[in-house]
Amino acid sequence: MLAAAVRLRTEGHREEARQRLLSLSVDFPADAEIAYQTAWAHDVLGLEAEAVPFYERSLAGTGLSEEDHRGALRGLGSTYRVLGQYDKAVEVLRAGAGQFPDDGALRTFLAMALFNTGEHHEAMRLLLQLLAAGSTDPSVRQYRAAIEHYARDLNETV
Repeated sequence: MLAAAVRLRTEGHREEARQRLLSLSVDFPADAEIAYQTAWAHDVLGLEAEAVPFYERSLAGTGLSEEDHRGALRGLGSTYRVLGQYDKAVEVLRAGAGQFPDDGALRTFLAMALFNTGEHHEAMRLLLQLLAAGSTDPSVRQYRAAIEHYARDLNETV
């Protein structure tokens, strides 16, 4: 039943998927995977506030795959940010980036949340590190060492 609801969401039948997942979440309130999929179904419909308790439930439970755990951290953190709960967003996304340092999306959402909390230097540092490490632009690649150097201290002038 869970797979059918996820398939509905991926095929664009988002409201029908949400309704099925809500029903499943009532029947299986402790199931972290159902909670995660229910949160996602709300999020894609722009129902961020309704998604939060399902994200929280999914992360409090056990049984999520590593990829779904990452997704739940991304989803909850970015949803908190959209809702203007910037400190909560930073807390969740910082924890996620600590658990999954290779996840550029987590670090990108963290940079956005840091910007919203006024931590501009840290936000810029994260984005410059991502740019230096991942850009395929030849001119950025040419200056990778300089970008990485200044990412550590943007105030340095020498």
